[in-house]
Amino acid sequence: MELLDGLRLQWEWGADEALLDAPQDRRHSPAPPPLPFAKPQDTPPARRPPRQPSSPALPGPEDAARLAASCTTLAALEDAMRGFTGCALRETATQLVFADGAADARLVIIGEAPGGEEDRVGKPFVGPAGQLLDRMLGSIGLDRTKVRIINAIPWRPPGNRTPTEAEIALCLPFLHRQIALIAPYGLFTLGAVAAKALLGKEAQTGIRRLRGRWREATIEGLPAPLPVLPSYHPAYLLRTPTAKRETWQDLLSLRAWLETQC
Repeated sequence: MELLDGLRLQWEWGADEALLDAPQDRRHSPAPPPLPFAKPQDTPPARRPPRQPSSPALPGPEDAARLAASCTTLAALEDAMRGFTGCALRETATQLVFADGAADARLVIIGEAPGGEEDRVGKPFVGPAGQLLDRMLGSIGLDRTKVRIINAIPWRPPGNRTPTEAEIALCLPFLHRQIALIAPYGLFTLGAVAAKALLGKEAQTGIRRLRGRWREATIEGLPAPLPVLPSYHPAYLLRTPTAKRETWQDLLSLRAWLETQC
């Protein structure tokens, strides 16, 4: 009971810890024994993440040239172009727009690139510009069965934007090969892109200065240059009706030249 009374008294006085039986000077208490020395573990060297295999480079103009040169028929060329993955336009276009018209035509008409209707149908010049082209050809006694119609770029650019220099260069071997396989007497180019693709630096003056004057284009695979007559694109004529007068003069020049090729 005395011990219990003593504890109760300490509690009432606010003591909150028990006291030792004998006084102890903690300032001179022996230091606690040292903890056992833990040998640091050897940290393994950091491992480098495995090197990811690099993506294969996309085919470039040289690959396109080799592929085009290997094709000996128009059908083989079309199949090769459908399988060609080097042009990014292929990923955004609905389909390849290869050509329309006669495979042995004396005259090849070259446009710029497919538009929305052409991309959907798979043939060049089937929209409003194509309808105007049909009337232009009819005015000089021609139609689609007597000519070959192709584009400098066979895939539609997004939003119908102008093809880039790189895209023109990449598709040029296919354009040259199709012309070489047809072996026409001459070329009728429509718009600045088509003229630039075939005439290069000579076309830097712009289509207004270039149109209506016969030039020559060197085509890979043909023994001699081909005569080329540049003119306005029918889509430009729809936007600028005043240019139709100049285009009519170009058509007359084209008809006169064709009459000499009979």
